Amino acid sequence: MSVSDIRQKAWSAALIVLFFVAWELFCLMTGMSDLVLPRPSQVFITLFEKFPILWPHIVQTLVTTMIGFVLGVALGVALGAVIGVSKTAYDTCYPLLVGFSSIPKVAVVPIFVLWFGSGTVPAVLTALSICFFPIVVNIATGLATTEPELEDVLKALGASKFDILWNVGLPRTMPFFFASLKVAVSYAFVGAVLSETVASNRGIGNVMMTASSNFNVPLVFAGLFVLAGLGVALYVLFSLIEGRVTGWATRKDNFIAT
Repeated sequence: MSVSDIRQKAWSAALIVLFFVAWELFCLMTGMSDLVLPRPSQVFITLFEKFPILWPHIVQTLVTTMIGFVLGVALGVALGAVIGVSKTAYDTCYPLLVGFSSIPKVAVVPIFVLWFGSGTVPAVLTALSICFFPIVVNIATGLATTEPELEDVLKALGASKFDILWNVGLPRTMPFFFASLKVAVSYAFVGAVLSETVASNRGIGNVMMTASSNFNVPLVFAGLFVLAGLGVALYVLFSLIEGRVTGWATRKDNFIAT
């Protein structure tokens, strides 16, 4: 890592710390009530004190989210591959997918509860239903934008449609795929927590709902901090994997003006 990269990361970390310091000072200077906006120090203290109680719920939410996410990725890749290579499938499935994606998932949770009862299954299905659409769109886009010249060369060499898909199409979609993964994992947390607040007695969503009904706002924010931390950790993980798998597609690292 170069000196400029270290300096950039240090500057970014300093800005994050400054954000929390400004939040703390704002609450102290305005005398903000804990019922409205607790100070970050209160949230971290609550998180430290309640962590033994929160841990099983954190595990429940993480496991539920990852199961729904993995299933959503598998379904999204399969549908995206079909839509990307077939004009008929595109014209048929894409409007249905857009329509389903436009439905607020809070309206779908009661249906899942009616079918499967309250608990883990509705949370998994909600996470799946909310995260697979970005995967489908990006896989289909990656396959649809494959250069025709590459396909023509492989056809001239006697390659089948599967050979073209496997050797050109899917590698071509990798940058799109990892970009969608980083979005989909955040959506999966949204879906899982949404279901936990409605139809579950475990998970961070349930903890936040219970804490809100008891006016324990610092605990509500502690749950938000946990979800944010899990989301950032998974985002960083997928970014590291993306750098190893799709480094060939990156032309310039410093693409954001500073």
